[in-house]
Amino acid sequence: MRILFSSTPQHGHLLPELPLARAFRDRGDEVAVITSASFGPLFAAEGITLLPVGPEIPDLLAEAARLAGVDDPTVPDPAVAAELFAGARIDLTADAAIAAADEFGPDLIVAEATDYVGPLVAASLKVPYAKLAFGPLIPAQFTDVFDAVAERRYQERGLAMPQPTWYLDPCPEVLRAPDWQAPEGRIPLRPEAHRGAGTPDTAGTTPAAGARPKVLLSFGTHFAAPQVLRPIIDSLPAKADLVVTLGLTATAADYGDGLDHVQFVGFTPLAELLDGIDLVVTHGGAGTTLGTLSRGLPLVVVPQGADQFLQAGAVAGSRTGVAVMPPAGAEAVADAVTEVLDNEEYRTNARRAADQIAAMPSPREVADKLAAILG
Repeated sequence: MRILFSSTPQHGHLLPELPLARAFRDRGDEVAVITSASFGPLFAAEGITLLPVGPEIPDLLAEAARLAGVDDPTVPDPAVAAELFAGARIDLTADAAIAAADEFGPDLIVAEATDYVGPLVAASLKVPYAKLAFGPLIPAQFTDVFDAVAERRYQERGLAMPQPTWYLDPCPEVLRAPDWQAPEGRIPLRPEAHRGAGTPDTAGTTPAAGARPKVLLSFGTHFAAPQVLRPIIDSLPAKADLVVTLGLTATAADYGDGLDHVQFVGFTPLAELLDGIDLVVTHGGAGTTLGTLSRGLPLVVVPQGADQFLQAGAVAGSRTGVAVMPPAGAEAVADAVTEVLDNEEYRTNARRAADQIAAMPSPREVADKLAAILG
């Protein structure tokens, strides 16, 4: 079979697709991914074909801001977000994506939750598509705005926006909203912490009994600005060792002086970062949140934007961690870290989430199921 994945060109959107893409690859299926050219090294290491189409995120953000009439595209704005995912990306990517996909000849398209190019390609080529969610179901009041922008682009091409045949759901029961209803075509899919090419998915190491607590501070690839993280670093309790991820471009020097007690690490797969960790302080990206809970580790979530507020609310509601909502500052983060480290309830609930995740169908089982349905 020929399976085509499609994603917005950002790590937080692409990496959750990797486990299922690997599963199809390992079955012997032909697998390709539509996204921007900068991800060539990632997919070359995986032995997965990249179909490089469309601009990179800075160009997409600039065009989205222009379309929304906003001067600064980095300031959170629903109009910019809608134009980024459902407007500018279709305008600047769709034609090349359709041409590349037509040449590849997919039997199935898998699109991440905020990708509107993959479904457009599916509608154009008349092939089924599956939507791969990030985490908790995104409420309609958010997706309706994106859908309205995308629908105009589809209509301009004489296409109707298709509904996904399958909704691939990585969210464990413990994180669901109280009024949750299963989406049409739902297939549960076990999430995992991102790991490097050829690295097995293992449970990692657990902290030694009696050792000092070890805290991972990770705000992903897009939100890990030194001016955001330095106040949090300074506020965290001295009773814990601290590991801080640098994102894609920062260096330890960018965080200033007096941080010899902090271990800074460059971009590293989350599966490796979680070894020996007691607690993760994060912006609440879905991949980081679910990957952390898959290891039974509690969180402190400090959302910065996008869908991170959904993850923060789900973590707080399930008491698998604590959410620190803006405008609360660094001292509130420190208080949350102390609360989670001192309260066994959060670790118990996080382990319950890990058990639920472990019971979900693996990526290979989902790949086999979809292949059997498609025949």
